[in-house]
Amino acid sequence: MLTPTKKTITLPDGRQITLETGKLAKQADGAVELRMNNTMILATVTSAQEAEEGADFMPLQVEYKEKYSAFGRYPGGFTKREGRASDNEVLTARLVDRVLRPLFPSNYHANTIVHIILFSTDGVDCPDALAGLAASTAIAVSDVPFEEPIAEVRVARIDGEFVINPTFEQIEKADIELMVGATYDNIMMVEGEMNEVSEDELIAALKAAHEAIKPMCLLQKELAKELGVVKREYCHETNDEELHERMKKECYPKCYEIAKAGCADKHWRNDSFKKIFDDFLETIPEDDREALTPMLARYYHDIERDAVRRCILDEHIRLDGRRTDEIRPIWCEVDYLPYPHGSAVFTRGETQALATVTLGTKDDEKLVDDVIKRYDERFLLHYNFPGFATGEAKAPRGVSRREIGHGNLAHRALKRMFPDDFPYTCRIVSDILESNGSSSMATVCAGTLALLDAGVKLKKPVAGIAMGLITDEGNVKHAVLSDILGDEDHLGDMDFKVTGTVDGITATQMDIKCDGLPYEILEQALQQAKQARLHILNIINETIPAPREDYKPHVPRIVKMTVDKEFIGAIIGKGGEVIQKMQEETGTTISIDEIDGLGYIEIASANKDGIDAAVERIKAIIAVPEEGAIYTGTVRSILEFGAFVEFMPGRDGLLHISEISWDRLPDMEASGLHEGDEVTVKLIEIDKKTGKFRLSMRALQDKPEGYEKPRRPQGNNGGGNRGPRRDGNVTAPRRGNDHGPRRGNNDRRRRDDRDED
Repeated sequence: MLTPTKKTITLPDGRQITLETGKLAKQADGAVELRMNNTMILATVTSAQEAEEGADFMPLQVEYKEKYSAFGRYPGGFTKREGRASDNEVLTARLVDRVLRPLFPSNYHANTIVHIILFSTDGVDCPDALAGLAASTAIAVSDVPFEEPIAEVRVARIDGEFVINPTFEQIEKADIELMVGATYDNIMMVEGEMNEVSEDELIAALKAAHEAIKPMCLLQKELAKELGVVKREYCHETNDEELHERMKKECYPKCYEIAKAGCADKHWRNDSFKKIFDDFLETIPEDDREALTPMLARYYHDIERDAVRRCILDEHIRLDGRRTDEIRPIWCEVDYLPYPHGSAVFTRGETQALATVTLGTKDDEKLVDDVIKRYDERFLLHYNFPGFATGEAKAPRGVSRREIGHGNLAHRALKRMFPDDFPYTCRIVSDILESNGSSSMATVCAGTLALLDAGVKLKKPVAGIAMGLITDEGNVKHAVLSDILGDEDHLGDMDFKVTGTVDGITATQMDIKCDGLPYEILEQALQQAKQARLHILNIINETIPAPREDYKPHVPRIVKMTVDKEFIGAIIGKGGEVIQKMQEETGTTISIDEIDGLGYIEIASANKDGIDAAVERIKAIIAVPEEGAIYTGTVRSILEFGAFVEFMPGRDGLLHISEISWDRLPDMEASGLHEGDEVTVKLIEIDKKTGKFRLSMRALQDKPEGYEKPRRPQGNNGGGNRGPRRDGNVTAPRRGNDHGPRRGNNDRRRRDDRDED
């Protein structure tokens, strides 16, 4: 019989989160079902009993998956099933991974998989904000070693108030939106965007999020205690303390000297550190060398780390010789490539990004078809990190999770400064050509330069900087580092990326690896980041003070029009015939959207004459016919009683045989009209009931001199009184086909009477 265990926590707004274990996925090492309203997530953890031979790291993999059935939808594509992870799923998995990874014991190396699956959602609450809590709880109820439970929440500021785990609708109104991951004592991860807020406002948001996380961490501890969880014993490392001490004694001074040398050449430092390790290996007996190398590599990593950190803390000397708040030399160049719509190179020290901008039409929008959200994205940013950027001989293997994450951060940094009424679809591509410290922040700077070069009227330029931190035990000493190197990121305690304008922060990403980081140090890092950001913005402004006044000659121009929705069909035509012909003949790209009862039209072309021609054609289609107006049209069909003439695009009118000429025509053959003929006509009547149009050629001709209106033929007319007799009496109307004219002829007479002046 099932004996599930359940715990509930209440958010500040009254919504409840329920965590339950013991019912689903019981063969996993740990499994938890999380529910909030109509959202249900299942998180599981499985970890191998033994580490793979030679493993000296934590082989953790976090997978987040949203089932289309969770929202009552079918997946797209031919197979109609979930495929590879979407960008949204990758980004959510990365958020969870970044909080969990530092909290596994450093000597635990068993292959560990965390699965987080969204099984139900109503599109109101955001499931990604709950994924971290579900994953941590699954680990908490398992025997997998873990130092402290964590939780993640989203915090948003709406109308000046902080809201924990806001709904999708609420997020649209937020000027601060952050995902925060933390233990009970320490913030571990931050990522989000904001609308040019101050450093103090960001700190306030972090504090609000941390207060909401604390009870979630306590709840997990209570659940684990109630279940009597005992963590497994393991031995994934062999150690030789005597050899460790010997290595430290011989290698630490040498490592310290290299750290103190202050050489800006990354490859020289790497080769020098490697030589120290290789030289020590030579002192190990050859028979033991291969077996001891993994253990010695682990020892040497810690020795090198300690030497670099102590050099910074004690002597304030960084690896490349800079002061703690000094930015590496920067050079920029715009219009670097001749034909992209915008391009720029941004180089900071040994980090270099080449960014290009392409401006397109509405047809170039990206359709985002996630489980919960389906929308068109008009501002895209793609980040590429090839192996040669770090001197590695590594073949490309598709877009990595890291590339998706770094590109997303740069996208969030820039998008709030993107003009609201920009008519183009815009794609930035950042190719990293060199990397030694924060290529994502170089992407933000290069992206800003390329947008300005393309003529995009940004609200304000954006720059980004990566901050680092070195602390000792108890935070007795600390050093906040501006513009960190790759090694300073790897060996340090914090990677804190901050982007913004001269007036405030637009995005941030932070990973903290140390315990008990005081808010005072965080505030210092933010203030130091602000000064660095302003320094870089000054360089950007010197490179290109303002956006180009006009787009480059080969950029497609876009003209927008708005029409009533009733005209959309006429503009498109049957099967798209009208719009396709218009695009072909004018050399333009035309797209139409119907929104709130209006048709929104975009006409794009690099040829201004083509745009003008398309605009005139559309204006002709949407023009309202006026009685008495004169039009030039085309004969579309010939019938026995007249012709139908297309006098305006998509509008046909009847040109009756009696309106072709002042002469009485016996038949249409005598009119001389043929299909395809161009004729000039006058619109003489719009039937208010049917909306039909009557046209006339005769009305544009001079009335012949002495013209007399033809008399009505004498005889029975099938109705009404007959004409007066010679004696003055009026005869009664006759009926019947044997005495009066046929009905058809009578109708013809009435038509003739009506059509004559």
